[in-house]
Parts: sequence; structure tokens; C-alpha cells
Amino acid sequence: MMVDKRHPSPAGQAGSAAVPLYGFQPPVGTPFGLEVSTVEDFFAQHDDWPWNPPRPGRATFHYLILVTEGELRHDVDYVTRTVAPGQWLWVRPGHAQCWHPPGAARGPFILFEPDVLTADTARLLAPLTSHEAPAVLSPHPDDAVWLQQTALQLLDEHRALGRRPLEVHHALRRNLLESLLLRLANSPDIAPADTTARTGRGETYGRFVDALELHFRELHRAADYAELLGCSVRTLSRAARDATGKGVREVIDERRLLEARRLLGGARWDARAVAAHLGFTDPANFGRFFRDRTGLTPAAFATREATTGP
Repeated sequence: MMVDKRHPSPAGQAGSAAVPLYGFQPPVGTPFGLEVSTVEDFFAQHDDWPWNPPRPGRATFHYLILVTEGELRHDVDYVTRTVAPGQWLWVRPGHAQCWHPPGAARGPFILFEPDVLTADTARLLAPLTSHEAPAVLSPHPDDAVWLQQTALQLLDEHRALGRRPLEVHHALRRNLLESLLLRLANSPDIAPADTTARTGRGETYGRFVDALELHFRELHRAADYAELLGCSVRTLSRAARDATGKGVREVIDERRLLEARRLLGGARWDARAVAAHLGFTDPANFGRFFRDRTGLTPAAFATREATTGP
């Protein structure tokens, strides 16, 4: 399992502002950006980390868990989610997450990189894989049994490495994963796919959003993202305008502001920690940034959320 003690927090990043980014690193011999296990095996293999003490982190890959027994509690973007039997937990690349101590939860645990999906399937699954999609999914009742059976078949095929030629093994795993996700996209929580949404400039904007979710804490200029995507700033700006009517910098600032609201409100971070987390060199600059966009200082916003929250 790639989320283990081989991935400690980077040196010198102690404190509440440190939310490390983990890449996909499955065990040796696991091919092609896809790993399948079970929640119970993950808990058994990690007896003291990452929940003692709880440590938030982010990943460049998808976490997908079906709970078949018990109850799973997991923080996604600083909100504790409770996942009941029959429900799926989906943590998408870039989302902050934090494990809770092991409980009685059981079920398949699927981890995969975005590139494991074929381009055509990825377009169909855009509403399901988007960063705004729900973290907890309740499948359509007609799909629930089929989804569980397919997840277990995927687990069985993953464990069958060496039983078939490698290319056949990978094709089976990918086809089972794509079939599962396409059926899961039928969940009532998910809006129908628009297969034309990420073509042309829409595709450029979609790639920008993916990059932004991973890097908005340290990259804050349109030029940074244009370089990552291999396009010009002008091309990226047009893509953002076409998709949202906003400039690239405005989209970046909105994502930083959303994170600031989450951290000051639900997560109860102090303004100095939030400023460091979001790449502000001076807490005063963060204060001005936040006040200009909300009309409140970070402290006033935090107080309001503490008063009006649940």
C-alpha cells in the first residue's frame, strides 16, 4: 500500500500548515497505476499511522472505498464524513484527507492514478472525478449489488498477478475499473455527464483545474500553470474565460479563498497557519487578501463560523 511509513512528512514542515502531497507508489510488482486491497488489510498493515496522531495529507491519485460492513469515518477537506455499508467514499487528487482510528469497517479499497483511465472513459466520467463531486456516494439501488460484485472481481483480478500475461491482466483490471466507475456515475448524487464539456479549450481548462487542485498552495500565477500545461498564458486565459467568464488569476484566488474558509471555519486553524499553508509570505498580506474578498478579517470570519456552526 503506497500510503505508509515510506512517506513521512517532509523535513522542516512540522506544524498545522504542513499538508504533504503524496505520489502514487504501490508495492513493487504492482503494474500500471492501479492498486486494489481492502480497508481491513490497510488497517492491519498500518498499526499506528496515519491516525496516531491524525495527520492530514493529499495525494495525486484517487482513493475509492466501498464499505460493506461496519462504519468508516474519514476527513475530506476538513469535514468528517461517515460512510455506512453500501456507500462509497471517494477522495480525489488534491483533496486534503485525514484518517480516523481503525474501526470495524470492511470493504474493497481501490487506488488509481487519473491516467489509468482511457481518454474516452475519462470524458464520460468527468462529473464523477471532478473535484466538486460528493465525497460520499450512495449508488442507485438497482446498481448496488452489481457494483459490489464488480469491486470484488477487480480485487480478485488484482491479486491474480502472474496468472495471466501482464497485458491481459492489466486490461482486465482497467476494464473492470472503468465498468465500475461508469455504473457508479449513475448515482443520484452525480449530475449527468456532458461529453462535450472538456474538448478544445474546455479540455485545456479541465487540465488547468486538475493542476490547480494539486498546486494552488504554492503556484499562484497564470504563467506557472501555462508552463505546467505546455501552453501559452494567452491560451490558458482564453480557456478560463470560455469556461467560467473569469480570468486565470481570479480562478486561482477563488480556490485559495475556498481553502482559507475551510481551514478558518471547520478546521479551526489560526490565520497565521492558514497564511503559511496557502503560500503567503506575510500573514498581513493574507489578511488583506481575505478581507478584500469577504469583507471580514480572518479572525472575524473564524469567530462567526464558531458561533453559527453546528
